[in-house]
Amino acid sequence: MSMVFDEYGRPFIILRDGGDQERLQGKKARKQNILAARSIANIMKTSLGPKGMDKILVGSDGEVTITNDGATILKEMDVENQVAKLMVELSQSQDDEIGDGTTGVVVFAGALLEQAEALIDKGIHPTRIADGFELACSIAVDHLSKISEELSFSREDTSNLHQVVRSCISSKVVKRCEDLMSQIAVDAILSVADLERKDVNLSLIKVEGKAGGKMEDSQLIRGILLNKCMSHPQMPKNIEDAKIVILTCAFEPPKAKTKYSLEIKNAEQYKALDKAEQEWFIEMVQKVKDSGANLVMCQWGFDDEANHLLLQNKLPAIRWVGGTEIELLAIATGARIVPRFEDISSEKLGKAGKVRELELGTTKENIVIVEDCANSNAVTIFVRGGNIMIIEEIKRSIHDALCVVRNLIRDNRIIYGGGAAELTCSQKVSLEADKVSSLEQYVMRGFADALEEIPLSLASNCGMPGIKSIAEAKARQINEDNPWIGIECNTSTVSDMKERNVFETLIGKQQQLLLATQVVKMILKIDDVIKQ
Repeated sequence: MSMVFDEYGRPFIILRDGGDQERLQGKKARKQNILAARSIANIMKTSLGPKGMDKILVGSDGEVTITNDGATILKEMDVENQVAKLMVELSQSQDDEIGDGTTGVVVFAGALLEQAEALIDKGIHPTRIADGFELACSIAVDHLSKISEELSFSREDTSNLHQVVRSCISSKVVKRCEDLMSQIAVDAILSVADLERKDVNLSLIKVEGKAGGKMEDSQLIRGILLNKCMSHPQMPKNIEDAKIVILTCAFEPPKAKTKYSLEIKNAEQYKALDKAEQEWFIEMVQKVKDSGANLVMCQWGFDDEANHLLLQNKLPAIRWVGGTEIELLAIATGARIVPRFEDISSEKLGKAGKVRELELGTTKENIVIVEDCANSNAVTIFVRGGNIMIIEEIKRSIHDALCVVRNLIRDNRIIYGGGAAELTCSQKVSLEADKVSSLEQYVMRGFADALEEIPLSLASNCGMPGIKSIAEAKARQINEDNPWIGIECNTSTVSDMKERNVFETLIGKQQQLLLATQVVKMILKIDDVIKQ
C-alpha cells in the first residue's frame, strides 16, 4: 500500500494493494518485459530468409492460415502480454511503411533486448543502454547510406527492378513462378506510377484471386476485374467499344423518404399503379439509351421487370457492383458516377475497348473483365491457385513485391542482402565504439553483436554452421575490403551478394534498424507494471 501525508499530517492512500491487483517493479519488471518480447522474436527466427519455415495458424473459428510472412503471423497470434503486443505493432509498422522485412525487424529487436539484459546484469542503467543503442543505430544508418548504390531503371528497361523483386519473393510460396510474379508486380506499379514526382498510388492496383487453376495462370489485367456476371443469361457476353454508364441509384420507381401507406380499393387502381411503374421503368431505360450507353453498371440491384426491359432494349447490365469497384471503374474508364437518372448524359459515359464475361472451369463462377480502358491507371492482378490458403499467401507475396517496387521508385538506392549489410554495420559500430570513452562503449558493442543475429539466423535456417559462417563472412569482408560478403541461402555458401544479385532497398533496411531501436528503448524504460 502506497501512503503519504498531507501538510497537516493526515495520511491518505495513493495506491491500494488489493487482491485483484498485480504489480511488478524495477529489475523484475524489466526482466519480464524482455522475456516476453524475446519469446516473440524466437518464434519468428525460424521463418527468416529463403529457407525459413512456414507457420500454420488456426483461428478460434477453425480458419487455417499457412504463411511465413512476419506481419501476418504476429497479427493472427493471440498475444495477451502488453510488451509482446509492442512487438506485434513493430512488425505491423514495418509492413505499413515498407511492406517487406517484417520478420527481420522483430528478430533484430529480440537480439537487442538479449544484449540489453546482459548489460543490465553488468550494472549498466537502462537509460544509458537506450542512449547507447540510439547512438549506435545512427552510426549504422549513416554507414548504410554511404555504402549504398543507386539502381538505374526506366519504363523501357526494368531488368534491375525484376531482380530486386525476385530477391524479395525468394522466401515466399511464389518462388516457383518468380519470373512471372516479378513481371506482374513491376508492370502493375509502372502502370500507376508517376516517375517524375516519384509517387505511386497503390490503391489503384486491385488484387483478386480465384481458387482453381495453376499459379502460372495468374495475370495482370490492364483494367478492372469484377466478380459479377451479366444480370440476364441471354445478354451478350462480349461487348466491343463499350460506352459505360455507372449508376449509384436503384433501377426501380422512386420511394417516399418518410413512412407512407397506399390504399388500393379496386382492380382498376391496381392496374393504374402497375402501368405507372412500367412507365417509370421504360422512361429509365430510355434515358440510358438516349445517352448512347451500351452497358449499365449499377451499384444496386433491380427486379425482374427492369431486367426484362433491359434485355428487350439490348442493353446489357451488371448489378450489385461494390463501392470500391465503382470508384476504380470510374477512374479507369473516365466515367462520371451518376446518382440520379435525370443526370445521365453522353459526357458522363466511360469508355472501354472490350468488356467480356468469362466462366472459370466447371464451377459456374463468372467474372467480368473491363479492358483497354480510356485511362490505364487502374489495373487488376488476377491470382490463381490450388486452394484459398494458397491464394491468400500469393496475395501477401504480391503485396510485398508491390511495396518493394514502390520503395525503389521513391528512393532507388539499394544495398545487398544475405546479412551482408548487418555484418558491415556491425564492424563499423565496433570500430566507432573504440573511440567512445564513456560507458556507452559497452552498449555499442552490444548493438554490434545484436546485428549479427540476422546473418546467424539465415545461416542456421539453411543448415549452415552459424558461428563459423559468420566468422568466415566477417573475415572476407575485411580481407577483401568488400562489404557485400554474406550468407547465400540457396547454395548454403558464403558469397558476394552483389554477384549473386541479392538486393534489398536501402530505406527498408534503415527503417528496420530505426523501428527496432525505438521499440527496444521504450521497453527498457519501463520499470513498473501495474495490472488491475
